[in-house]
Amino acid sequence: MALNNRGWRPIEQVNDRWKKNICNEHEILLTQIKELQGMQSGTIRIGTFSSVATHWLPNIIKIFKKDYPHIDFELLLGDYTEIEGWITEGRVDFGFLRLPTATELETIFLEQDRLLVVLPEDHAFAHCERFPISELCKNPFMLLEKGAKAEISEIFEQHQISPIIHFTTWDDYAIMSMIENGLGISILPELILQRIPYNLIAKELEVPAFRNIGLAMRNQQSLSIAAKSFLHYLAYRKK
Repeated sequence: MALNNRGWRPIEQVNDRWKKNICNEHEILLTQIKELQGMQSGTIRIGTFSSVATHWLPNIIKIFKKDYPHIDFELLLGDYTEIEGWITEGRVDFGFLRLPTATELETIFLEQDRLLVVLPEDHAFAHCERFPISELCKNPFMLLEKGAKAEISEIFEQHQISPIIHFTTWDDYAIMSMIENGLGISILPELILQRIPYNLIAKELEVPAFRNIGLAMRNQQSLSIAAKSFLHYLAYRKK
């Protein structure tokens, strides 16, 4: 619409712009209110395995809840395969996994966790600097595995070792109790071995082995406001 002879715009055009600005500001306000409400209540669902649930999540959640006390948590414990499935199905917002994961998932690398040989205190190699790979197949072995994507079996395959497996479970505390009682040896992630109530010796392998731990999700942008905010607290996983 053309300007009038004084260079002013008609009052109708000014009103239209004013109305549009008010509508835009109202939508922004509603969005901000909705986001604020989303941080005042809700549930964050996390897939995890036992060592992360025991040694990382308590401190993360404690600090998070100081800022957002009304956000609740649902933790589902499983193995890598189960957790990956829960993420893909949308059963959890995200999950802790060994990396790499399925290519369609977004991941955040967190930490490299050493895999250590765990021995009873009176074992013949309790004082060695590093545990020989060849000795793995000369001792009764307690295997910590469940499902696919198990890093310990990959060590055996990589070095073409066939251990004498006497016991297989996903319960790391059962494994440690049996080792303490002299029933065999095992390979466990270092994260599991923190603050344990058992008298054990942990040794690095002569060829060091690791697992990469990360957080995986379908799409970070589609997470709830609360779940997105939780990602900023991952740095608090250690006290």
